[in-house]
Amino acid sequence: MFKKVLFPIDINHPESWEKALPLALQCAGDSGEVHLLGVVHDLGANVVTSFLPEDFEQKAMERLKAQLLEFAEQNLAGKAKNEVHVGHGYVAQTILRHAKDLGADLIVIASHMPNDFQTLLVGSNADRVVRHAEIPVLVVR
Repeated sequence: MFKKVLFPIDINHPESWEKALPLALQCAGDSGEVHLLGVVHDLGANVVTSFLPEDFEQKAMERLKAQLLEFAEQNLAGKAKNEVHVGHGYVAQTILRHAKDLGADLIVIASHMPNDFQTLLVGSNADRVVRHAEIPVLVVR
């Protein structure tokens, strides 16, 4: 079993956690911890952010934390020790940074089915995590 399992999800897309959650719990076992991570995407260009309220990203992070706490209460309570984290930035980079900061020994991440055109244009966060992680990564489809 693993001591610290980082489990990044997109709370608005159940496909990012429905199949992966049971495996994250199994990998943590009775004594491990599941660290639930949600990421508020970095909007990047000032052109975009200039149209948003000044505190948009901070409020988005607060809202996401509340949603993740509710998710943890409904899906993790009584099943595993857990902690909720909210990151901000580019998804793959944020996942890798949190894994390192937490001292995680496994990342469990869901991946959408391959779509060559979409992957060519956008790339896959799971793919980036797998390529750059210094710890094992379990990719769930």
